[in-house]
Amino acid sequence: MTDSSSESAPGKAAPPAPRWVKVSGTVVLAVVALFLVLHLTGLVGPGMHGGH
Repeated sequence: MTDSSSESAPGKAAPPAPRWVKVSGTVVLAVVALFLVLHLTGLVGPGMHGGH
């Protein structure tokens, strides 16, 4: 038989993510949201330098 005391129990929640993971995810989401807003308003992306 194997000792299962070191393994996580099936119903046990995973440990919380480290702070750097949460901060990195927040920064990435903010940059993506900013890009989408600028793209939808026409300030960035194709057609930005147009007007001919």
